[in-house]
Amino acid sequence: MNITYDETQKAMNASIEKARELNIPVSIAVVDTGGHLMNLARLDSVYGVLDFAVKKAKTAIMFGVDSDVMGSIIAVAGLHSCGMLNANGGLLTIAGGMVIKNNKGKIVGAIGSSGGTPEQDKEIAEAGAKALS
Repeated sequence: MNITYDETQKAMNASIEKARELNIPVSIAVVDTGGHLMNLARLDSVYGVLDFAVKKAKTAIMFGVDSDVMGSIIAVAGLHSCGMLNANGGLLTIAGGMVIKNNKGKIVGAIGSSGGTPEQDKEIAEAGAKALS
C-alpha cells in the first residue's frame, strides 16, 4: 500500500501548521514507499534545505526507520557510511525524516523537514507523520 495524494496533503498540512506554530521557515517533503516525491512545500526557507528535506524523507523510507535512528545505527555499528549516504542521490541520517504509517501501522511513505534545528525538524516531521495514524 502506498500513500495517496489526499494523505500527503493531510500530512503536509499538519507539518505546515506545526512549522508555523514554531515560526520556523522550513521545507517539507513527502515521499511514497518507493522514495518518489509526492508533495513539497517551501515555507520561505533558505536555499539548500529543500534538498535536505527530500533526502531525509528518502532516508526514512529506504530503511524503514526515522532518519536520526538510521544515523544512530550507523554510528553505533561503526559502519563505513560513505557509500550508504551517497546511495540514491544522497541520504541524510540526521533528525527530520520520519516514516508515515497508516491507521493500521503499515508504512505508506515518509516525510522530511529541514530548516530548523534537528529537534525542530523532527517535531515538524512528526506532526505530519502522526496525522495519518
